[in-house]
Amino acid sequence: MNKAETLEIKKQFTPDRCTIDNICGCYVDHEKNKRLSFRKAFGQLPDEEMFKYLDIFQHTLAGTFGKNLISLEFPLDQEQPGGTQDFLLKLRDSKLEDDALLDEFYDKIIANYENGENYYIIIVHAVYDIPGITRDGIEMEDASEKIYDYMLCSICPVKRSKAGLGYNEKDNVIEERYCDWVVEGPTKGFLFPAFIERDMDIHNMLYFTKKPDDLQPVFVEAMFGGRAPMSAPEQKDIFDAVVQNTIGDDADYDIMKNVHDNLNQMIEDHKDDPEPLELTKNDVKQLLSDSGVSEERLGYFDENYEKCAGEEDCPFLVDNIANKKKFDIAAPNIVIKVDADRTDLVESRIIDGRQCLVIAVDDHIEVNGINVRTFMNR
Repeated sequence: MNKAETLEIKKQFTPDRCTIDNICGCYVDHEKNKRLSFRKAFGQLPDEEMFKYLDIFQHTLAGTFGKNLISLEFPLDQEQPGGTQDFLLKLRDSKLEDDALLDEFYDKIIANYENGENYYIIIVHAVYDIPGITRDGIEMEDASEKIYDYMLCSICPVKRSKAGLGYNEKDNVIEERYCDWVVEGPTKGFLFPAFIERDMDIHNMLYFTKKPDDLQPVFVEAMFGGRAPMSAPEQKDIFDAVVQNTIGDDADYDIMKNVHDNLNQMIEDHKDDPEPLELTKNDVKQLLSDSGVSEERLGYFDENYEKCAGEEDCPFLVDNIANKKKFDIAAPNIVIKVDADRTDLVESRIIDGRQCLVIAVDDHIEVNGINVRTFMNR
């Protein structure tokens, strides 16, 4: 799935567009005990309660692709009877009205979800009539030819509200506030089936994680089958290791500046693409070559890549390995932070036999918040 497809489904979680028929939930305590479970018709919920649920569902489809939102394709063996995809299809087709399937679903999550606190599992079923679209991108509500029959699952922490004082409006007094258990925003979730090219795709699903460095591979593998993808921080660490080991003693400021600039130029060139930009093994090698790494050092690339990333060619998302906000330079006792698109302001020079970084300053300088004169002002 891409950003536009996710946004189209996200828009369904509004009061005027909502097509959810059933909502089910299971409250689990920190010892993995089911404290309660329920199934209701979503339309029977009070308005205020319904609005809060819709907000949770919208947040389950929020974030950055490749970091918070990750597309997963079911392995072929998981599409066979008894596989993870087969189970989810049965659950979806039941419209969440089969209590035995729901209990099995909750049990799978409880057995594999790593969490030491209380949490709330929410799952809903909905059917979206996919409207046709004109060439200008305008929806035609009366031209629906396909439906998107799907489930959305959200897993939310349940935490105690903070102790404190509060105002009792009824008695007109300030008093100790009652502490209760509060359902917070989702930390995990998934959408199944995927919504790809404005159509239902049962071979894929979309996984949500609030924290990119907390994919929980065991949970992913148990619920959806197959090996979990690399998280965004893992991709960055592996990419850095490949670059560091390949460049070796040839590493210098100019090469790393070029790598940074080239990655950000790729992002700029592909900013209007619907799909996130990926770099394969060969793309990374070409990036290093274009950034000034010698042919001799590139001869070590394949060996270093396999050591760091493994034998499989797992693509890196450019957004996960590039720093789009700043360019950091660190040395003992000093750190320099430069806007990502102004690396031209810092140069590496040899002055009096010492390697120095020269920073161009044409306007003003602040020292501890105080403007000071520059050479141009004197």
